[in-house]
Amino acid sequence: MRAAVTTRYGSPDVVEIRQAPKPGPAAGEVLIRVHGTTVGRTDCGMRQPSPSFVRLFAGLLRPRRTILGMDFAGEVEAVGAGVTTFKPGNRVFGLSPVVFGAHAEYLCLPEDAAMAVMPAGVGFSEAVVCEGAWYADTNLEAFHLKPGQSILIYGASGAIGTAAVQLAKAYGIKVTAVVATRHLELVRGLGADHTVDYSAQDFTKIDETFDGVFDAVGKTTFFHCRRLLKPEGVFASTDLGPWCQNPLLAIWSAITGSHRVIFPLPQSSKAKAIVEFLKARMEAGEFRAVIDREYPLEAIADAYRYVETEQKTGIVVINVRPASAAGRDLTGPLA
Repeated sequence: MRAAVTTRYGSPDVVEIRQAPKPGPAAGEVLIRVHGTTVGRTDCGMRQPSPSFVRLFAGLLRPRRTILGMDFAGEVEAVGAGVTTFKPGNRVFGLSPVVFGAHAEYLCLPEDAAMAVMPAGVGFSEAVVCEGAWYADTNLEAFHLKPGQSILIYGASGAIGTAAVQLAKAYGIKVTAVVATRHLELVRGLGADHTVDYSAQDFTKIDETFDGVFDAVGKTTFFHCRRLLKPEGVFASTDLGPWCQNPLLAIWSAITGSHRVIFPLPQSSKAKAIVEFLKARMEAGEFRAVIDREYPLEAIADAYRYVETEQKTGIVVINVRPASAAGRDLTGPLA
C-alpha cells in the first residue's frame, strides 16, 4: 500500500511516499481503506518535535510512529473474526490517537476503536474533523461552563477553533470569536454570537469580561488575557506557551485552589465518545467541516508546509484515495 512514511525527524522533506505492507485484520479488528485524512498540528509536532522533551513520547532518536495521521474516513474492506459492529462496505470515520497510521491507504483498528459509521450525505473530506473537535471538546468540558455563560475563543478560525465555536453553541454557551477580518463571516455562520476583528483592534482591550477564555491556537497568554476574565473566569490554551507557562500555571492554580488556568490533555479513552457525539451533531445539522485546502497523498509534504505557515482556515485534507478512484464522488462540497 502507499503510505506517507517518516523515518527521521526534520522538515516536511523527510516525509516520503513509500510502499508499506498492507495490514490484515486479526480477530476483533477492522481493516479500513482510507479515503481521507488530515495534516494538523499534532502531525507537525510528531514529525519535528518541539520542545525537545516531546521526543520522550515520540521517539528519542527517531520517530516511534513512522506513519502519522489521526483523522480518517474511508470504507471497511474486511473484518476479523468476531466483529459484529461493522461490515465490509460500511463508510466509517474516526480518530486514531494511539497508533496514528491514517496517512496510508489502509488502516487496521480494533472494533471498539474511536470510529463510527458516517452520517448519510457526509463526504469523506467532510468527515475528517475529529482531531480538532477532540481537542476543542476536551477544553470546553474542563471549563465546566453552564448554558448561558460566556466564552471568548481566540483563533476561532482554525481546526480547533471552528470546532470549539460549534460545540460551545451546542452546549448553549455564548460565544465571542476572535479572528482576522477575512474570517468574520465564517465564524458568524458557525454560530458565534459576537466577533472581534483582531486585525482592527487589540482583543484584550475590549470592554467585556467572560466566564472562559480559550486560546485555540496557542498564540496568547493568561497574562495578556487576565483582564478579560470574570472574577471566577478561567483561561485555557492548546499550547505549552512561553517556557511551558500554561501547564505550570495550571499546576499552580490547582495547588492554590484558584483554578484560574487549566491545561487539560485529550484522553484517548474519550476519543470514541467524541466521534459518536460528532456523528449526532452532524446528523442534526449542528456541526460541519471547514475545509481550507485538499492535497493528494503524494503532495503531503506541501500540506505540511502550508499547515506550518499557521495561516490555515479549518482543516487541511489529504485525499488518500481520490473519489474518482472509487468510481463515484463522495467528497461533497468544500466549506
